[in-house]
Amino acid sequence: MDFAYDARTEELRARLLAFMDEYVHPAEQVAHEQRARLASPWDTPQVVEDLKAEARRQGLWNLFLPDAEHGAGLTNLQYAPLAEITGRSPQLAPTATNCAAPDTGNMEVLAQFADEAQKKQWLEPLLAGEIRSAFAMTEPDVASSDATNITTHIERDGDEYVVTGRKWYISGAMNPDCRIFIVMGKTDPDGEDIRRQQSMVLVPRDTPGVTVNRAMQVFGYEDHYHGGHAEVTFDHARVPVSHLIGEEGGGFAIAQARLGPGRIHHCMRLIGMAERAIELMCRRAVSRDAFGKALAQQGVVHNWIADARVTVEQLRLLVLKTAWLMDTVGNRGAHTEIQAIKIATPRAVVGIIDRAIQLHGAGGVSQDFPLAELYAGARTLMIADGPDEVHQRSLARREIKKYL
Repeated sequence: MDFAYDARTEELRARLLAFMDEYVHPAEQVAHEQRARLASPWDTPQVVEDLKAEARRQGLWNLFLPDAEHGAGLTNLQYAPLAEITGRSPQLAPTATNCAAPDTGNMEVLAQFADEAQKKQWLEPLLAGEIRSAFAMTEPDVASSDATNITTHIERDGDEYVVTGRKWYISGAMNPDCRIFIVMGKTDPDGEDIRRQQSMVLVPRDTPGVTVNRAMQVFGYEDHYHGGHAEVTFDHARVPVSHLIGEEGGGFAIAQARLGPGRIHHCMRLIGMAERAIELMCRRAVSRDAFGKALAQQGVVHNWIADARVTVEQLRLLVLKTAWLMDTVGNRGAHTEIQAIKIATPRAVVGIIDRAIQLHGAGGVSQDFPLAELYAGARTLMIADGPDEVHQRSLARREIKKYL
């Protein structure tokens, strides 16, 4: 593995870093001020639309999608360092470049598995940033980390599917621009193969029987920039059979295909969040005095900063190795590494942000610094895309199997 980025990656990194410095970071406070004046907190501030237009003008758009027909045509290894850069401003930069979850995963699903009519109706406006989307999998009444537990029913009735179930923490669903749900449910709940019971269907938001009940908070945050995390009820919502993605029973496999690249994206953005926390930690350390000397002269602060730097360098190499393996041997061949980054990265980044909060004192938990929001986002990723313990269990079994 070459430790130098290739020429195209370096060129995109330079352009994206300049975009962040010139447009994104100055817009962070503007976005907060504009949002406070909106009729609904779920509406999009004008500065975000301005950022999207500028990113598209500069060619910093759909960088995540490896399909050159629809996206930038980058490999996982090329995109990973770009995702890290956007992670420094997770509330604005991913959306500004049309690289925000859950839309990224949904666009990947549509690009890989949708038919031409589905792509025309839903993928094209998503690629253009004209609409948003949501992925409806998690349910409040079952342990949804085990997809076989899903209770939402997708029953065929003639030329229609009838969708019935209750989902929650459906990211992006509070955004009024969210026009389509990819819903995972069971078309064959009694099937012998538990991994062929599930299917995915496209359910437009305005379908009768679809109700967005409420916004779910994350550590007290409603996560407006992300489009919120909603509880959604599907009460005998009917969609045409043509809204099935792929084939009946293919839902589990599609979900696995969706989650692999998504974990790379999440982990690299987390590293960007850690870099932002280290920067804030260092700036605070050189600007504040306590007990007769600068915080930067306190031994414990030295330890925190040094440990943070070592940790970030380790994590970055592990995630880049994973991206490289996904490009060269596929997601299945990189299975162990995908699970390893999912376990290691959120846990370590939470610790780095926690030290940065400690160094900022009361300011660290306030709205005057981004650290509290960064912490909430990083801590949530120890649960999202499957709790860490699920990945630990699977990874350990694979290791033990070598000795049986």
